[in-house]
Amino acid sequence: MGQNQGYFITFEGGEGSGKSTQVKLLADHLRGQGRDVVLTREPGGTPEAEKIRDLLVRNDGGDWSPLEECLLLFAARVHHIRTLIKPALEAGKIIISDRFTDSTRAYQGYGLGMSLKKIEALNNDCLDGFKPDLTFLLDIDVKDGLARSTRRLADEQSSEDRYENLDIGFHEKLRAGFLDMAGREPLRFRVIDADNPVDEIADKIKVTLAERLWAA
Repeated sequence: MGQNQGYFITFEGGEGSGKSTQVKLLADHLRGQGRDVVLTREPGGTPEAEKIRDLLVRNDGGDWSPLEECLLLFAARVHHIRTLIKPALEAGKIIISDRFTDSTRAYQGYGLGMSLKKIEALNNDCLDGFKPDLTFLLDIDVKDGLARSTRRLADEQSSEDRYENLDIGFHEKLRAGFLDMAGREPLRFRVIDADNPVDEIADKIKVTLAERLWAA
């Protein structure tokens, strides 16, 4: 990676896969190397996009169809890219995002049944081919992940449990969808077993990223 060349990393996975923990660990590791890192998330990442997040992930956020969810997500994403991600990349920073477009494909497409062709049409029109340089997919058994997520939400007294409350069939489709996407783009995705110890997962992520940055 050149001195002034930014790099865009995303973390994907189902509920309770440990993305947030690994995002923070990787950011700390890279900052320890003297790299300029920006952490962000989707839905959200900017004050405006965070308002849209509340409409989508809170249990009282509203009754949306998959298409309506997609439109809200892409509105937030376009703003996120324009005001935060692209300026940071142009400044040579490393961006780490907890979720991005792959989550829309997985949740609204594979999980909720919206046409993947329609999602790709929206993606092409709104993002014009913009995508991450590297995506880590943290894969975990659905029941184990939901158990983890339920404990965390209870500890945090969080109301962001709209998707956790969907049936197990939805979450199985979600997992299958993420793995299908990873199979279709093996150069961008790195699938990691999220059932392993946190430190072991973090080490695998560090090794993969070092190889990618060295080759970039």
